Amino acid sequence: MALISAKTIITSISLFHITLGFFFLTNPGTIADQAVVYLLGEAMGLPYARSFETQSPALAFLAVVLGIVGISDLVTFSLPNEMPEHHWGLQAPLRLFFSFLLTLYTFFFGPSSPIYDSSSRGRLNHPSAHAHPPPGYVASSWGGDALKNRVFFTFMFVETMSWFWIWVTLQEERREAAARKVRRRSSHSHTL
Repeated sequence: MALISAKTIITSISLFHITLGFFFLTNPGTIADQAVVYLLGEAMGLPYARSFETQSPALAFLAVVLGIVGISDLVTFSLPNEMPEHHWGLQAPLRLFFSFLLTLYTFFFGPSSPIYDSSSRGRLNHPSAHAHPPPGYVASSWGGDALKNRVFFTFMFVETMSWFWIWVTLQEERREAAARKVRRRSSHSHTL
């Protein structure tokens, strides 16, 4: 039996999205200044993104998208009995997959990537995120480079951990529900 239900975890992540949306809209610097963002960013050698210090149209757009996603996720619990289970049974692994891919992208193609450092001989390299990029690292000019920062990495890391937890909890709840059905059928057949 799960200690915390999938519904509780999904509600928490939905409220997290709504809260992030609020802060991206009103004061994005509070997100960039969080201790967990600093800790993960420094540990992974990811740069600090100055674009989170002030409000911008892109952050306002992100705030609205996060708010809509959070609210729509909360609304799914108002569906009939079996519908949320089927919905989240598909959504959890899909969101886990994409958040994991984006987490890997941010790390493996960022300036602290072990791919670009030939001197480490296979060891992970954590240069200062504020220093010059390592030799061999060439920043491309496409928009994906803007994702290689500590705020995005932290968000995707938290998403990956959350959706993995939700997916595992949903699997456990599904097994428990199937076992209850079998017990109910067997007790019903014995009474006949």
